[in-house]
Amino acid sequence: MLKLALFGTCLFAAEALAAPPDGADPALRDWFRGLRQPQTGTPCCSIADCRRTEARHAGRGWEVLIDERFGARGSQWTEVPPGRVLDRANPTGEPVVCFLPDIGVLCFVPPPET
Repeated sequence: MLKLALFGTCLFAAEALAAPPDGADPALRDWFRGLRQPQTGTPCCSIADCRRTEARHAGRGWEVLIDERFGARGSQWTEVPPGRVLDRANPTGEPVVCFLPDIGVLCFVPPPET
């Protein structure tokens, strides 16, 4: 019985992590759940919080603004490794990054073309 309770708790926790960030449209839940790391196919949202952020083109690619929402102290522009950029439609209207302080950028979805 204890194993079943622990299993249910793990499933609930994974479900919570896979949810869109606070303030996101609940209709985008499946979109956030569908974000997968390009090289491994591992879900982005089950590992880290994916949040809307600011992004800019830098000399070698994209940079994203990482701030307190991601657990960082202060704000800093962080380079997105080219292999972490997802080539998919972005219904949020803003850049989205999945980031862990100890690991860095896991996934990045550029803003829609304007």
